[in-house]
Amino acid sequence: MTAWTREQLDTVARVDEIEVSSLRSDGSVTSPRIIWAVRDGDEVYIRSVNGPTAAWYRSTRARHQGRLNVGDLDLDVSFVDVDGQINDRVDAAYRDKYRRYAASIIDSINSPNAAQTTMRVDPR
Repeated sequence: MTAWTREQLDTVARVDEIEVSSLRSDGSVTSPRIIWAVRDGDEVYIRSVNGPTAAWYRSTRARHQGRLNVGDLDLDVSFVDVDGQINDRVDAAYRDKYRRYAASIIDSINSPNAAQTTMRVDPR
């Protein structure tokens, strides 16, 4: 596993909208989708506001690899399933970074399954 650089982590923390693409079996990437990502220490986490039925999330399940576009960074990444115990910290990070949108991301009745889609994103 490759580690995030300080610049990359700072960019993830600063940029509100992140684009995610999944890697197809032929090596091409899917069309990017705008998501929200958070930094927790030296790690980056994403989740699907629309739960596990969102197309972009489902496509990450096939190869667990893809790309993030964050500000001016274009990064090849791996999507790693995480234990639900991390969700309290990730919830707190989303509330802190996206205060005005927190209800849409984690607190809404419209996204009751978002937490089960939490993934750590590792650079590769």
